[in-house]
Amino acid sequence: MVLRARKIIPYLAVLAAAFAFGLVMFGAFVRLSNAGLSCPDWPTCYGQATWPHHAQAVAQADAAFPDRPYESTKAWREQVHRMLAGTLGVLVLLLGLLAARRDRLVMLAIIVSAIFATTGVALYLHGERDGSSGLALLAILLPTTGSFWLRERAALKMSVLALAVIIFQAMLGMWTVTLLLKPIVVMGHLLGGMTTFGLLAYVALRYNGVGSPDNRYAMLRGAVVIGIVLLACQIALGGWTSANYAALACGTDFPTCLGQWAPPTDFRHGFELSREIGVNYEGGVLDMAARSAIQIVHRLGALVVFCYLSWLAYRLVRNGFRLGGIAVAVALVIQIVLGVSNVQFGLPLTVATMHNGGAALLLFVLLANFARLQSWHADDMRSFA
Repeated sequence: MVLRARKIIPYLAVLAAAFAFGLVMFGAFVRLSNAGLSCPDWPTCYGQATWPHHAQAVAQADAAFPDRPYESTKAWREQVHRMLAGTLGVLVLLLGLLAARRDRLVMLAIIVSAIFATTGVALYLHGERDGSSGLALLAILLPTTGSFWLRERAALKMSVLALAVIIFQAMLGMWTVTLLLKPIVVMGHLLGGMTTFGLLAYVALRYNGVGSPDNRYAMLRGAVVIGIVLLACQIALGGWTSANYAALACGTDFPTCLGQWAPPTDFRHGFELSREIGVNYEGGVLDMAARSAIQIVHRLGALVVFCYLSWLAYRLVRNGFRLGGIAVAVALVIQIVLGVSNVQFGLPLTVATMHNGGAALLLFVLLANFARLQSWHADDMRSFA
């Protein structure tokens, strides 16, 4: 059993990370194609496990949700996204169980968490919202506590923590629908997806032996961490821009905005996190000045990230990590080109989706450099056995 687990974990970690990357891309496709509310209920779609297919089912769906007529070209996207998210949840559950297999208490916490999460969904479907929320909270707390309790290496702890993030991500998916694309929730859902991918990518890297034989690179590791933090802030800004439909607030002008260097802006309303509940935010509710403010801040953030990561790429190359530095530079240039193309070509769906994937790719490159700069001793491999 021990030998099997040692062989399975690295492959399972890679599969989960790759699946999470694909899910980030597909989630962006769903959001950017305005399909986020194409299923007005959760986790079903017009009351069905899949989505309405036949004329009678479509008629029943339209009668049940008169304010949200069924759109066949969109509903499948949202429900398939949910199904893929559920599949990733199963992969992360298996990964967590294998990571905690030597600690029965943590394994029990993971199993109970999965039961609570499943029961919470069943209660939600029966209208028991308070009981569902309570079980969901417990389902998040159990693996979170277990990850800290686990007396093992960081990669093993993160394997367990990823389950808590997945469950919270499911709650954000529910709130995205029930709160009608409330911007703070939509942004949080994007960050949750990136966090899930980041955790699983790091776990996959460490399980597969990425590391350094010594610990001489503490300062360079710190520089990479700063880069990851800056990128996370920029991803949040990107999510806020998308959630408020501000991607084209400056028209197709770049680097100017609406033909000006200083167009009318409203930063106060543009970055007001607390908004009304019950309002349908599909299409955005902000005026042009507020959206322009969001777009300008996103561009300034991109400039800061570009300058810092360019310097970081240079530092990596100078310190002997030539491949890692080049990878950062290439991923950075690709992301900038995609961002500018979004504006100049009027936000084509393919380019906009690739822009989200580019952010995930850049995150992976930074995590790979961080893992490469970490010390890696023989006892690390024994902790995975």
